Amino acid sequence: MTLSPLHLLVEPSDAATPIHGVAADKYESWLADQPARIRSWLAAVNFKADAGNAAIVPGEDGGLSAIVLGLGRGDDPWLTGNLAKVLPKGTYRFATTNGAPADFPTWAALAWALGGYSFARYKSEPQPQRATLVWPEGCDRPYVEHAVVGAAMTRDLINTPAADLLPDGLEQAARGLAATHGAAINVITGDDLLTQNYPMIHAVGRASSVAPRLIDFTWGNTTAPKVTLVGKGVCFDSGGLDLKTASGMALMKKDMGGAATVLGLAHMIMAAELPVRLRVLVPAVENAVAGNAFRPGDVLKTRKGIKVEIGNTDAEGRLVLGDALTEASSENPALLVDFATLTGACRVALGPDLPGIFVDDEALAADVMAAAKNAQDPLWRLPLYQPYRKMIDSKVADINNAGDSPFGGAITAGLFLKEFVGAGVPWVHIDTYGWNPGDRSGRPAGGEALGQRAVFALIRRRFC
Repeated sequence: MTLSPLHLLVEPSDAATPIHGVAADKYESWLADQPARIRSWLAAVNFKADAGNAAIVPGEDGGLSAIVLGLGRGDDPWLTGNLAKVLPKGTYRFATTNGAPADFPTWAALAWALGGYSFARYKSEPQPQRATLVWPEGCDRPYVEHAVVGAAMTRDLINTPAADLLPDGLEQAARGLAATHGAAINVITGDDLLTQNYPMIHAVGRASSVAPRLIDFTWGNTTAPKVTLVGKGVCFDSGGLDLKTASGMALMKKDMGGAATVLGLAHMIMAAELPVRLRVLVPAVENAVAGNAFRPGDVLKTRKGIKVEIGNTDAEGRLVLGDALTEASSENPALLVDFATLTGACRVALGPDLPGIFVDDEALAADVMAAAKNAQDPLWRLPLYQPYRKMIDSKVADINNAGDSPFGGAITAGLFLKEFVGAGVPWVHIDTYGWNPGDRSGRPAGGEALGQRAVFALIRRRFC
């Protein structure tokens, strides 16, 4: 894949240019202590200490002397996210951080590195060099290292076109990750999915020229609390026989964003050696069109024994997740989390930045939201509103995968998944977009690891 942005964080250097971070409410007092030359320069460029606003301060010889960085109120974790790209090539260090919160060094390093990420796999021209940052004093360096590598892995996987990342490519990525951390991996492929009772994964993926598969790996002490992650791995979604429009297919390389997020999160967990027994399940398929594609009106068997009427072949993600969640529940894990780029309804409700979460357990929901806030990785809870279950009733089977109502699509998808989760299993469903529609500080346009740090924080909160 592409070069990890972790290389943008470096060891101390005497040649590093100082950065003076100043909160808005500290700026006037800080400015009063500066030499007249600096005061005059900042006045001339009309500098304001707004979050992320940076001014280059020249030295007496006209060269680069320092950077003044506005911290605003000190509560924006992404305020350093553009600096690797916009500052002149070189190495920088934080000399002062007036009015910054105690955890500023960690977020400054994380945002700097993630903001310097670029997906250059298919670029012919050399990419411009980025400015580097000396590891800030007081930074939680192991956390930043794990989070940057995990997020970059997720971004790379989502950004890779389906031609280079169909189910076999996703398997290869999972095998590489498992090998790195000494995890045990098993993959069930093609017709073996029928033999081993994963009929919905097989049905969704059988029309592709690349066989569907269930990727399954485990890591950690078998006596530790069981944490199971499930990621939707639809490597490309044509919509099946309910074919999407051309514009609807344009971003469908990202329909494996749930799997990509789970793999990056698994890296974080294993690299940090969290005291859990981790299991990762990724149903990897391409929802393609061919003579053997599953059809609207078909009734599919499932691993759990539920019969599913197909109301729409474009509601395929919940099908492959159903079989995987049934298997995940069989071990009664202490925590089960699934990530999926599941519904456009969730994006309409919450936009691209906020993954929707569905949790039936109030204590677990409170922990998820607290962890998301602590990790500066926002999530938003939506209800598993049981009266809407009737919207996915079927006249010929136990349940319909889509139903015929245009309302509450994210909720009915969550209710569909709930049918396959074992009673009493602590479960969190995360409906994520997995994509930045445009460039923002620290978050370039393209694939994104939304909710990844939040769930890592949740696992630490519950089991460490």
